[in-house]
Amino acid sequence: MTNNSIRDILEKCNSGALSLEDAEKQVESHFFSDLGFANVDHHRSKRQGFPEVIYGQSKTTEQIVKIAENISQYEHTVLATRLSAEALDALTERFPDGEKNESARTFVIGMPEPDVENTAGTILVISAGTSDLPVAEEAIVTAKAMSNPVEILNDVGVAGIHRLLARMDRLKSASCIIVAAGMEGALPSVVGGLVSVPVIACPTSVGYGASFNGIAALLGMLNSCASGVTVVNIDNGFGAGYAASLINRTGDAERHL
Repeated sequence: MTNNSIRDILEKCNSGALSLEDAEKQVESHFFSDLGFANVDHHRSKRQGFPEVIYGQSKTTEQIVKIAENISQYEHTVLATRLSAEALDALTERFPDGEKNESARTFVIGMPEPDVENTAGTILVISAGTSDLPVAEEAIVTAKAMSNPVEILNDVGVAGIHRLLARMDRLKSASCIIVAAGMEGALPSVVGGLVSVPVIACPTSVGYGASFNGIAALLGMLNSCASGVTVVNIDNGFGAGYAASLINRTGDAERHL
């Protein structure tokens, strides 16, 4: 966190450098900020290792910008997901140094460098087809925002499985793999049968009518016969990236993002 720790606040209060009233305000703001329409959680990075993420869907552009402004006062990295084109433009104008991804519908303030010392290795994100790429990119942005080395392998679905098998070296060098797939959702099972690392399956809503907006892929992944495959919700690239990051942390990693 970029703000003072509670210990610092208490030491300043004890030495007389900070009044009791000011110390109380700083301690309260250390945990959350009441914006009226949102109570922004500033303690989340201490509890979970990463700041509160802004879920942009159903929020107004003004609300998103104000939340981002508030979090940025306390944290180095701010991640916003599921953003409209209007919200992306507004955040870009307010934070010109931030990173906008129109395909993933994400925005990151203070994107960190990969933390190779405190991560187990590289997270590999695989998309079955180009149509699955927006969900895969949401996973990529999330994992990168959490300081992970990340690689992408795109358009290697089961309709042309030789495209995947030709990249076995990349599969075997990954510490964790995310697979985004729609249609029948078969690719995570294939990948899970080829590697010895955790595979996170992310069903997408890509497909024709009987795919039921991703339900067919979700059920297929939940019924995978491959060991080590876990499943997140439909189109939840963020959840896949976050889970992969937790897996990829080494046990003694100390995070103050």
